[in-house]
Amino acid sequence: MLKEVIDKIKFWQNTDRIGPDILGTYWRLFFKSKMLKLCKKKFKHFADDADFRPGAYAIGCSQISIGRRVVIRPGTMLHGETDTLKDSILIEDDVLVGCGVHIYVENHEFTKLDLPIIDQGHTQARKVILKKGCWIGANVIILPGVIIGENTVIGAGAVVTKSIPDFSIAVGNPARVIKSIKDQYEI
Repeated sequence: MLKEVIDKIKFWQNTDRIGPDILGTYWRLFFKSKMLKLCKKKFKHFADDADFRPGAYAIGCSQISIGRRVVIRPGTMLHGETDTLKDSILIEDDVLVGCGVHIYVENHEFTKLDLPIIDQGHTQARKVILKKGCWIGANVIILPGVIIGENTVIGAGAVVTKSIPDFSIAVGNPARVIKSIKDQYEI
């Protein structure tokens, strides 16, 4: 039993994750200075004025970059990858991320009919980028290889399977562009 406790504490200290199941570090998310120190240590890049709130979760932190004035809210899952990608998730400055957003850089393989999906491994990981100033609504799911354009709005609950251009509004499952906001403003 004592060995299990010691092993679990070592895992919490060394794992490339942050979240509610990593009890040894999770408590730090409740205190701004401790959160910032933890995130700067774990993430590839974590801006001084970014925030990672309790209830959020990140896997593969060492390949995730989070820019200025970005808040990762409760229920959000950043599922990065460290085996094949140098950078797996890039969240640029001033990105709004709603609660419950999920971002994935790989998926389960399911091409072999004779094998259970659980035994087939994963597809090739592909980087996800959220460009400067975009707004990702609550409970959005972003799939591998997607780039969300600058100042683009993704409506709540959308499932983004393909990249969305700059200055667009996209909604639905799968997400589709319903409007360009580019013409409304001088750029």
